[in-house]
Amino acid sequence: MSYAHLDAYSRKLRHAYEAMWTADESPEDTPRRLISASWRRSLEAGIDPETRSAPLVYDTSHIDDVRGAHPLRPLLPLLAGTLTTMAESSANIAIITDVHGNILWRDGNRAIMRRADSVGLADGHLWAEGAVGTNGIGTALADRRPVHVYSEEHLMRALHIWSCSAAPIIDPDTGDVLGAIDISGTTPSLHPATVALVGATAKLAESQLTIRMLESDDLLRRRFELLRDHDNVLVTATGRVIAGDPSGDLGDRLNLPQPGEQLTLPDGRAVLLEPFHGGYVLRPAAECGPPALRLAFLGDGAPTAYTGGRELTLSLRHAEILAILALHPHGLTAEQLCYYLYGDAGNPVTIRAEIHRLRAQLGGTVGAKPYRLSSPVEADFVELRSLLAGGDAAAVARAYPGPLLPRSESPEIRRARDELEVQVRARLLRNGGPEDLWIYAQTPNGRDDLQILERLSTTLPTTDPRAITARIRLHSP
Repeated sequence: MSYAHLDAYSRKLRHAYEAMWTADESPEDTPRRLISASWRRSLEAGIDPETRSAPLVYDTSHIDDVRGAHPLRPLLPLLAGTLTTMAESSANIAIITDVHGNILWRDGNRAIMRRADSVGLADGHLWAEGAVGTNGIGTALADRRPVHVYSEEHLMRALHIWSCSAAPIIDPDTGDVLGAIDISGTTPSLHPATVALVGATAKLAESQLTIRMLESDDLLRRRFELLRDHDNVLVTATGRVIAGDPSGDLGDRLNLPQPGEQLTLPDGRAVLLEPFHGGYVLRPAAECGPPALRLAFLGDGAPTAYTGGRELTLSLRHAEILAILALHPHGLTAEQLCYYLYGDAGNPVTIRAEIHRLRAQLGGTVGAKPYRLSSPVEADFVELRSLLAGGDAAAVARAYPGPLLPRSESPEIRRARDELEVQVRARLLRNGGPEDLWIYAQTPNGRDDLQILERLSTTLPTTDPRAITARIRLHSP
């Protein structure tokens, strides 16, 4: 649309806008259908057109926490860089919101940002249609498509000097809206064609989310294959079927019950839902013996066990016992287990008391004579060993958030912990790319590893934020 046509459209909009408030049942001039529908929704929501600013819902001191918890957080550098370039080249501002229309991030022309502050086009403000009426962000979220809202198309009079182009970002996994991106500016500075650029940027974000989803699916399948039990079905946390259904009879997605509950599949099979590395395994209910025991012991988090649909935070001593038994699947005597835990200073009587308490927490998971794990075991540190035996450095990097039970002083745990650390580091230095090395550099030992940091600083582009971080760490005292 040319600027001459925009001037004519502005006059038409002003007539339609005034007719709306004079109860003209059949105004001569009407806005386009998308805007008419949005005006109706806004009026039904009770929006006052004389409102001067969007409401503030997040204090700016908390905005970093809100950004950090949002599913778009990994894409913020990509989106921010792309949108800021677009905004600064045209004297506009760039915005990213969550699914509700709350602004998580803003940047662009400084003078325009100062003007935007007066109407709440700033971090922490809410731009849903139900809060401020027709606007690019809120209408894009409501209609689930890119939109350009021009000047008098806004319901609030205070926004009539503004125009905005916005597009929603759709989660490729669930189909849900995750948020929106927007370019806003004073009306003469923002061409309607900007909506095409914003829509393309949203598609770029969705493609990146798709890549991440497929990588996550691939890692989950690899871990599933280690079970070597192909009678089961593997689904993601959102219910997408990604393995164990070669004929496709189950469809793309299942409505999942609570973990540990029974589910009847479309083909009539009864299965139980068991947590599995952020996804779920569906096991035939009739064949289910003791529930699988999953151990998450790598990294700084609290040691956690998952069994029978339950998540249990373990004491360090109980985690050490389970880890040692997982490392010795054929079982140990009380004396052997005591030695692995305490060295020569241990007392087998203490071990028997700890095993008794552990059984009370985990049921029949721990067998006796010898002490062993009687349930199927899926432990992150055991699976890491299997990945190290293969050749995929990227899979190793993703599977290693940090050392095995880092607070443990058990001689056996320290031996296994050091062995894994050395093997992971060696594999990544030998076969890992910059992405893999950067992942390792976020672990407790990797943060200050000079060889890892030097490799990152020399293999990444000098302007890459990761290379800059590596150089800062290298030169820190």
